[in-house]
Amino acid sequence: MNIYRKLSWFFKDKWKSYTTAVIALMIVAVLQLIPPRIIGVVIDEIATDMITTNSLIRWLVLLVLTALAQYGLRYVWRVRIWGNAARLERIVRNRLYRHFTKMDSEFYQKYRTGDLMAHATNDLRALRMVAGGGIVTMADSLSITLVTISAMFVVIDWRLTLLAIIPLPFLAIVSRYLGRMLHTRFREAQAAFSQMNNKVQESLQGVKVIKTFGQEREDILQFQEQTENILDKNRAVYQVDSLFDPALQLIIGISYVIAIIVGGFLILDTEITVGEFVTFISYIGMLVWPMFAIGRLFNIIERGSASYDRIELLLNEKSSIVERQGASDEPVAGDIEYKIDSFTYPDDKMPALEKIHFELKKGNTLGVVGKTGSGKTTLIKLLLREYDHYAGQIKFDGQDIREVTFDALLNSIGYVPQDNFLFSTSIRDNIRFSDPTLPQEEVEKAAKIADIHQDIIEMPEGYDTQTGERGVSLSGGQKQRVSIARALIKNPELMILDDSLSAVDAKTEEKILEGLRDLRDDQTTIIIAHRISSLIHADEIIVLEDGKISERGTHEELLKNESWYSEMYDKQQLEEDSSELGEGE
Repeated sequence: MNIYRKLSWFFKDKWKSYTTAVIALMIVAVLQLIPPRIIGVVIDEIATDMITTNSLIRWLVLLVLTALAQYGLRYVWRVRIWGNAARLERIVRNRLYRHFTKMDSEFYQKYRTGDLMAHATNDLRALRMVAGGGIVTMADSLSITLVTISAMFVVIDWRLTLLAIIPLPFLAIVSRYLGRMLHTRFREAQAAFSQMNNKVQESLQGVKVIKTFGQEREDILQFQEQTENILDKNRAVYQVDSLFDPALQLIIGISYVIAIIVGGFLILDTEITVGEFVTFISYIGMLVWPMFAIGRLFNIIERGSASYDRIELLLNEKSSIVERQGASDEPVAGDIEYKIDSFTYPDDKMPALEKIHFELKKGNTLGVVGKTGSGKTTLIKLLLREYDHYAGQIKFDGQDIREVTFDALLNSIGYVPQDNFLFSTSIRDNIRFSDPTLPQEEVEKAAKIADIHQDIIEMPEGYDTQTGERGVSLSGGQKQRVSIARALIKNPELMILDDSLSAVDAKTEEKILEGLRDLRDDQTTIIIAHRISSLIHADEIIVLEDGKISERGTHEELLKNESWYSEMYDKQQLEEDSSELGEGE
């Protein structure tokens, strides 16, 4: 019953509703005693020739009234108990979702999307059953058991009752033993389901890659292995689960045997009547459900307990990025200063960044270039506060960004990442994501600067065109330009383009960058690029190598160094000239 202690915060809040429901359940349990007793009395009246039309009508009316009362009371407890169970599911689901939105990158590296989805579906369903089916089963089985056994003692015969219920305590022992086994196996089954969710989510996202490399058969085989694992784990669950009913039937069967043998002798000795014996057998039949319910209750509790443990494990995860008390909530605008002595990713041994010291004046443009893995994106992750544990400071408007609220910092930044994620909605809603109330004119203005407006109006649905999951209906270049328009809508103090023009041609890139320079003349921009032509007009360019600044200066200054930057620029120019020559032929 540990799960109910863990959920005491919810039951304390809803105690009035649950109390009403339990009282209704108990009254139903009492009313259920009436029909068997009426049948027994009628049998005795028939046996003694005392039955009359009036008495028969009287008993029938009482049966109808009893049925109507049970109907109304059952409606009351069902609405209250199952309604509260749905509320619990909603509360925990909202709590989980809010928790997901607050967690940092480390959390999402530790837990995969499919696993998190399994927690938000299967585990919450099992938890709902604890607050719904578990309460119903517990209250109903206990009330029926206590009321029925009491009636058997008082109304029929205490000796017969005492002997008939001797096997029942063994039921609790068997249920407890099987319940423990079920808890462990169900937890393993849930973990296997999470692994399959991960596999499906990853395969669906990478289906184009799978098809390109002809790995459909191998991927299907891997999926089949996952489903076989789930089958094995669930088979182990059902092997234990299926032991409940036979054990219960055996124990109840023993009670029936005792009742028939002892009851037969009592009838022969005229200790009880045939009608009373029929009533007694009916009461034993009423005990079948509570006995089955006890097994079901342990099943529900153990499943719910395993699921709640998994949910609590998630909720107890702490983000390493915490908004400090007293942090400034004033929007930031001004110079940006990097003083990073060292930064190392969690679980890594080698620093990702070292001795990164530079200043970016308000209104200027900074270009960042370097080999793959040189630390370019890491530089931006620290500015976006995806990680806070580094030696040094990053200042924005003279303030350490860790002393500024997330809203104040991130609302001042427009970020276009390498992975241009679009939501499964219209192009219009994707562009105005930061402010869904923006008028069409503002949306089109941003789209024109991002050089995507013409592409959009040529689509059959225009700005109402659905992008599909992750923007699957758009090309790579279109997704990049929609993402740029989405960032421009915010009119941010700082715009960050993280290799976000790689999928467009050089002419389109130059057009977009020229539009940004005209629009953001007094605002700050950081451009990370592999194509050096994107950085020519930057006020300063830094070259990263192995997490360190190896070169810095303007485009012209870096060309004079005759180092990596100038070599890469000459190589890219040669490739571009060769491409143009090929097109000319």
